[in-house]
Amino acid sequence: MRSPEARGVIGAIQLVVYLVLALLGLAGAAGAPAAEKTHISIAVGGKAGFYYLPLTLAEQLGYFKDEGLDVEISDFAGGAKALEALVGGSADVVSGAYEHTIDMQAKGQHIRAFVLMGRAPQISIGVVSAKAGGVKSPRDLRGMRVGVSAPGSSTNMALDYLIGQAGLKPSDVSIIGVGTSAGALAAVRGGQIDAISNVDPVMTMLEQRGEIKIIADARTEKGTEELFGGPMPAATLYASEDFIRKNPHVIQGLTNAIVRADRWLAKAGPSDLLKTVPESYLLGDRALYLASFNKVRDAFSPDGLIPEQGTRTALRVLASFNPRIVPADIKLDETFTNAFVEKADARFP
Repeated sequence: MRSPEARGVIGAIQLVVYLVLALLGLAGAAGAPAAEKTHISIAVGGKAGFYYLPLTLAEQLGYFKDEGLDVEISDFAGGAKALEALVGGSADVVSGAYEHTIDMQAKGQHIRAFVLMGRAPQISIGVVSAKAGGVKSPRDLRGMRVGVSAPGSSTNMALDYLIGQAGLKPSDVSIIGVGTSAGALAAVRGGQIDAISNVDPVMTMLEQRGEIKIIADARTEKGTEELFGGPMPAATLYASEDFIRKNPHVIQGLTNAIVRADRWLAKAGPSDLLKTVPESYLLGDRALYLASFNKVRDAFSPDGLIPEQGTRTALRVLASFNPRIVPADIKLDETFTNAFVEKADARFP
């Protein structure tokens, strides 16, 4: 039995150890190195869409907090707007489409994706029912008003590729930003657009209610292969090279959180999902929300790894309609890294 003096010394030592761990940021992060900063701002374009579901799960399940990170998520109308926040300095990281890393490199700005949320774009393109009879091929979209999440976003890029394969130019259609949730529904129902390129749950809701006819579908791996001719990485977390270099422990913490969310999602059932996502995401119809989820379920990454073959597909697709992007000038190995994911996968097998 220890004397009161001995117990006091041991207690003091334990207190000192705890304080040192707390100062290093280790007490609540299961031995992870301390992050260079704890408050992190993430910009996202259309957070309620399934496209970014792992981001929401990492937030709702407390995975960012487990890494000692206080993450503030700012939601924008589309991915292009989220990218603007990063370039403008109001966001540290973007939850956005991988292809933005290629597009920005062509502009002389280097950003790098470091963890994957979606292995298929989850984008589909449909024509409103009143116009569908006159559309026999993508070429018939000429002159139409097409709703996308935001001009320059991945939904816009998918549309550009589809019509480009049919011999049209991006200027042959009128692009209208409608967001990815209630605004997109209102644009279809209010007659503001003739066609729409968007993500779920919006697209499944419109489709099941007979309001649109789908003409192109990349909500599954199979559909992605058919539309783009190969695998196509979709939602990622990306940041500037400078931020990644200066904040490796922050990047590792964010990666750990997303990998855990990817793994949770791979095993989750419908009831798990409904209990975890905010009620507003359901757009007033739980059954349709789950039906939408079932359509895109295999589009989520199981492990966070960015496939090299998919990056080549993305480059080919972008170069097909964007003359600024010259494949020979793009260094794909500088648009992504799997180094952080490999560490996360080892920690969360």
